[in-house]
Amino acid sequence: MFDWITGLLEGGGAWAIAALMLLENVFPPIPSELIMPLAGFNAARGGTPLWLAILAGGIGSTLGAWFWYALGRAYGPARLHLLVARHGRWLTLTPSELTRAQGWFARHGGAAVFFGRFLPTIRTLISVPAGLARMPTGRFLIFTALGSFIWSGGLALAGYALEGGYDAVSGWIDPLSTAIVLAIVAAYLWRVVRWRPDLSD
Repeated sequence: MFDWITGLLEGGGAWAIAALMLLENVFPPIPSELIMPLAGFNAARGGTPLWLAILAGGIGSTLGAWFWYALGRAYGPARLHLLVARHGRWLTLTPSELTRAQGWFARHGGAAVFFGRFLPTIRTLISVPAGLARMPTGRFLIFTALGSFIWSGGLALAGYALEGGYDAVSGWIDPLSTAIVLAIVAAYLWRVVRWRPDLSD
């Protein structure tokens, strides 16, 4: 997994970083916790410059978040609740969970969008209630971009620093990265299998 991701990043450069970070926010095949440290690692080894890797990661992450924001804004609360009621198993979401997310967003607003960028799963889901609440697009993008660039930059810097100690970690970083991806897939499948309709809705 390590070699495969680094191969993608080396071959595609900043475009690959942006695309992977966008996908990570739409439907996460590879978590940002792997993408950006490896982008920083490649930068330290002479690949895409660190500043460009961070820029690409932040832009990709922001665009991915905007996708869910635009979906929530276009669908509106009633239609989105109907979608969740019909396809909740594959979304691993119930209408009551969506309602709770809306309530949480209503209480915290911009802070929820900003700090949500640092939390797995939340970084994707928080964009939906922002769209449903019709949060001004400019305000949403500002909070999202700030959080995304801080998150992407921190991870990339960690990977950049790791390069010097690569010999010490090379033996376990590949199986660890593979394990993380498999754990995400397994968690999703577990939620699909364990999902039950919300009979209260």
